[in-house]
Parts: sequence; structure tokens; C-alpha cells
Amino acid sequence: MEPIVFEALHSGVHPPQRGTAGSAGYDLAAYLAMRTVRVWREGVMHERPCIESNGTFSLTLAPGEKALVPLGFKARLPAGFEAQIRPRSGTSVKTDLVIANSPGTVDADYPDEWCVPVKNGGGAPLVIAHGDRIAQMVLTRFEVLDFAEGSVLRSTDRAGGFGSTGGSMRGTP
Repeated sequence: MEPIVFEALHSGVHPPQRGTAGSAGYDLAAYLAMRTVRVWREGVMHERPCIESNGTFSLTLAPGEKALVPLGFKARLPAGFEAQIRPRSGTSVKTDLVIANSPGTVDADYPDEWCVPVKNGGGAPLVIAHGDRIAQMVLTRFEVLDFAEGSVLRSTDRAGGFGSTGGSMRGTP
């Protein structure tokens, strides 16, 4: 199996690691030391410097603000793989940090620094500190298929829905 090519952009940055041998996800940690982060408030992007306090850099997001949190590395995945960026279970339960487009996708040919799009989904300021594990990536194989012109004929009685096999949000079967 071809490995993931990892390039640290700063000293002290290590490849993402799995918590246990049975873990599907690799933890992704914020790299905020001496960084400026792109932050969106009401749809307008601003560059915001991370603040140092007691030797630790951090980024504070106001309620509703979104940011692209840098991870401090580039990586090239083997052909036929994507990295799905997802919330970490513990982070989702313990904080108001939301992965803005979960699951996000990093394609095998993405050439730049990996970042995680996050949002403060709570009502109070949210602090992300340098080194915080903010998300996880799960590797997934995919297939590429061609499209062909043709007619799509009804093959079941499932027309008129949105991919559902029945039921509704109200609990009706």
C-alpha cells in the first residue's frame, strides 16, 4: 500500500495519529504558533493574528464566527483515496466547536496546507489553543466513473421523494 506523503511546514509538527490501534480516525491538531488565521464574521473574511498568553498561542471565535484553522502540514494521499474531515466525538460533546462542512473532503491532489473549517456554534466566545485536537480524518477509497447520456427509467415506486424509503421527520412510517 502506498503511504501518505507528509510534509511538516513548521518544526514540531508530526503526522496525524490514531488514538488506538482500533481507531478509524486520525486526530488533527491546530497549529497556531505565530500564525494569522482567516476568520469570517457575517460573511466577511478577516485575517486575525493568534494571541500568545503564558507561552501558548490561541484563537478566540465569537459566537457564529467561522475560521480556517491551520494544521501546519501538507500531505499527498495515494490515488483513489480521500481524507474525510469529521468532528471528534469528545470535542463535539464538550465544546461548541462545529466542523463547518462536515464531513469535508481533502482530495489526493490538494497541494497546500491542510486546514479545518470550524464554527463557534455556541453563545459564548470559544478558544482554540495551539495543539488542540479539533477534528479527525478518516481515509476513504473512492471510484471514478464516467457519465453516459441516456434515459433514466423508473425502477421502483420511490419517485417523488428525496432518496427516502419512506417515513418522515414526524415519525410517520
